[in-house]
Amino acid sequence: MSIWIYILVMAVVTYLIRMLPFTLIRGQVKSRFLKSLLYYIPYAVLAAMTFPSIMYSTGNTVTAAAGTVVALLLAYFRMPLIVVALAAAAAAFVTGLFL
Repeated sequence: MSIWIYILVMAVVTYLIRMLPFTLIRGQVKSRFLKSLLYYIPYAVLAAMTFPSIMYSTGNTVTAAAGTVVALLLAYFRMPLIVVALAAAAAAFVTGLFL
């Protein structure tokens, strides 16, 4: 029986998170601060979900850090996504060979 309570609470919380912005913010947002905050939230959430996975993906934080550094550098220079991904994986692999 308690599983149904958990599911109900989860459904209500999920619904409230999605419904509240629509009901509270009816007009156009005029605040520059709020606009910039809402603009960057998806990137912040994606980074917060992705970065820990990157650091533990290889089982060795040094190889993961090497791949991350290579990925960040190539992304900074606006390389295509496939190049960034392959180079980061290669950097982590090569670093793992030496450690």
